[in-house]
Amino acid sequence: MKKSRKILIGILICVIIGSVFYIGYYYVTQNKNEKVYKKLQKEVVKQESKEEEPQTEESHVEIPIDFAQLQAQNPDIYAWIQIDGTNINYPVAQSATDNEYYLNHTIEGQEGYPGSIYTENWNTKEFTDFNTVIYGHDMKDGSMFQNLHNYADASYMQQHPNVVIYTPEKKLTYQIFAAVVYDDRHILHSFDYAFADQRQAFLDSIYNSRNLGNVIRDDVSVNTDSRILTLSTCMTGQDDKRFLVEAVLISEED
Repeated sequence: MKKSRKILIGILICVIIGSVFYIGYYYVTQNKNEKVYKKLQKEVVKQESKEEEPQTEESHVEIPIDFAQLQAQNPDIYAWIQIDGTNINYPVAQSATDNEYYLNHTIEGQEGYPGSIYTENWNTKEFTDFNTVIYGHDMKDGSMFQNLHNYADASYMQQHPNVVIYTPEKKLTYQIFAAVVYDDRHILHSFDYAFADQRQAFLDSIYNSRNLGNVIRDDVSVNTDSRILTLSTCMTGQDDKRFLVEAVLISEED
């Protein structure tokens, strides 16, 4: 009996030590990788000029992101996402060969949380698809896509209405029209967006969730000819759910 008790205590000690090591590794890795993004934000996001330059017919939009530096570091980076008044200010990556790679790798290739903001190669990099889905983790420290959950408050959506996407050539502005708790189906596989009725089916799946306490704006025009941006993050403790913020393209400048 005493021998069995000693063995059990030994096992428990090993489990505790292992758990402490894992938790420590998790937070050290997360903190280290998050510093990568903060450094990038300082290095590649150009400060806006206080003096506005006069606009001419041939004027082009200024892209305040140093894509040359980003792509020299990682050619998979092809866009940048910003939402004013939030912590969302990140590069967007896409792997040509492994759609899950950036789920647990930073844009520097470091394994572990917080991963990256990314799209799958089911979407084009030109944001010309009916529905472009961008993924990011819901981090407890408020980084990555955690701030999306704030859109569960209708007043927050009114105060932070737009998502801006920069590519090396363009600035795309989207207006947010919904924030919903959704099931975990693969949105790009579940609807055939080549057909108008399937595009409408996706929109209906968003609007029909109204009775579940989700936030939906009826004053924003969206139809099957629109170009949609879906920002997708997880729901803590609900592996079968996703939290989606839906936005529609309202401006494209090059």
